[in-house]
Amino acid sequence: MDYQDMGRKIHDLRKDRGITQERLAEQLGISASFLGHIERGTRAASLETLVILCRELRISPEYLLEASLSDIVLSIPVDLTEKQRRHLKEIVGLVIRQMRE
Repeated sequence: MDYQDMGRKIHDLRKDRGITQERLAEQLGISASFLGHIERGTRAASLETLVILCRELRISPEYLLEASLSDIVLSIPVDLTEKQRRHLKEIVGLVIRQMRE
């Protein structure tokens, strides 16, 4: 999971929308300090927090997770058969499509 990429996106979106760390943290039900850690990529948000964060910033979870999902595809073990590799790529694609909905 690329927490630094995710945190950078959260930070940039928050700033672009003119929302303070304190205000967003309050909306998420977490401390501003913890949100700072999330934005720096030093701590991971819970799934519940990520869902609320996406709603508050009006973004899709896919946008936050795209670098991590790409890493999964790139890290497919080389000893898999072509059929296994194809199935794994299909699964990742399905996850991406579900996240868009």
